[in-house]
Amino acid sequence: MFTSYGYSTMIKVLLLCMGLSAAAMIFPFEAEIALLLMTAALLLFTLYFFRDPKRITPDEKRIILAPADGKILLVEKQTENGSTKASTLVSIFMSPFNVHVNRIPLSGKVTHLRYRPGQFLMAFDPKSMESNERMEIAINNTEIEVRFSQVSGFLARRIVCQLHKGENVTIGKRFGMIKFGSRVDLILPPSATVLVEPGQKIRAGETILARY
Repeated sequence: MFTSYGYSTMIKVLLLCMGLSAAAMIFPFEAEIALLLMTAALLLFTLYFFRDPKRITPDEKRIILAPADGKILLVEKQTENGSTKASTLVSIFMSPFNVHVNRIPLSGKVTHLRYRPGQFLMAFDPKSMESNERMEIAINNTEIEVRFSQVSGFLARRIVCQLHKGENVTIGKRFGMIKFGSRVDLILPPSATVLVEPGQKIRAGETILARY
């Protein structure tokens, strides 16, 4: 199954590969074979990147799920100005080989949605959290609010987010993706107990990041 978020890119790559395959015929045999292999590799990687496997959302209450596949890059306490309780920053690094479809971490209402243009630093660079292009999102279920950001990376130059401010969303449902390598940062409230640690591999819509 392929994500609809990638249809336009897959069509463009397919047309490019068809053109390269036709052009390969004018080269000597060895060069023709090399170009055809490169073309096949490009097409297969594109199809692999835009895969969208089915996920089974845990049937549990008071949980916060991973919004992205990847590896936990950082779990860090943060104290905001004027607050005596620390929220928790959880950063997820997504390599080009991870599934890049993003899923809703918490059922509730979208209370904040803001696109911020920026740079395209490597996703694992700590500065990318503040400097890179990103989409900021907040979901509130009247009990807690979870804030998170889709952050572009060095290769990721296209953030897809189909959410709308004020809409009600359901945990585990697809809402967008970040194309070709990136990261997702979450700010979890003090009432949330984080269950993951740096280096841990996670799956969007299945891995429980925290309970509250």
